[in-house]
Amino acid sequence: MTEQEKSESGNPIYRYDNVKPKEFTPAFGEEESIDAILTHIEQNIGEIESVFHEVVSDLVHIDVYWVKPTKDLPFHALITSGMSDKPMTVPEGLEEHQFAELCILLPNSWSINEEAFKDENNYWPVRWLKKIARFPHEYDTWIGYGHTIPNGKHADPFAENTKFGCMLLLPSLTLGSEFYNLKINEEKTINFYCLYPLYKEEMDFKLKKGTNDLLDKFEKYHVLDVINLSRENTCLKKGLLGLW
Repeated sequence: MTEQEKSESGNPIYRYDNVKPKEFTPAFGEEESIDAILTHIEQNIGEIESVFHEVVSDLVHIDVYWVKPTKDLPFHALITSGMSDKPMTVPEGLEEHQFAELCILLPNSWSINEEAFKDENNYWPVRWLKKIARFPHEYDTWIGYGHTIPNGKHADPFAENTKFGCMLLLPSLTLGSEFYNLKINEEKTINFYCLYPLYKEEMDFKLKKGTNDLLDKFEKYHVLDVINLSRENTCLKKGLLGLW
């Protein structure tokens, strides 16, 4: 058995460079989960404004629910439905993490409509919601708390309007603990993770030092779960000596 590759922080690193994704398999939504997720969103975030439906789905049918900003939650919330239709391939002993859905939070100034989404500068958060939601089913793997998914080997920027090039999965700071989990039945509980975009330097720091050390930097720099395209890079080397 090949020894598991690990980062300097001791966490496992999974690589898929030489793994072929599965052949196209049509998928349709699971009604029980769809209804439960819709109710869960409206009870914990707010009324659903619209749903961005997939016309043709591979492996799992991923729709994205949109909740508009409100007085209490002044940001856009986008939440997936369908990732949890199939269990992820989790390590032995982590069966409670088999089912997941994702969300991403955008400032109220973000343009959200079909026309705006023709521009990648507006669409990349949705693209990455859907990309990550389908990823574990394509490669028979799993994602969960503290996992990072880069945009290619070098964590290239997601779009022209940002230098973010990696996503970190964590619970949402803003949406509250009642949103974190949804029990469908005795065999299935869905875990909801929020996507936090990272700069490449933050991803490298997390791999070296671990998630908790990166979260300490987030706290120091007041990094929130609502995307801020102009936020400071918390791990950018400073000074002539390049010290942290």
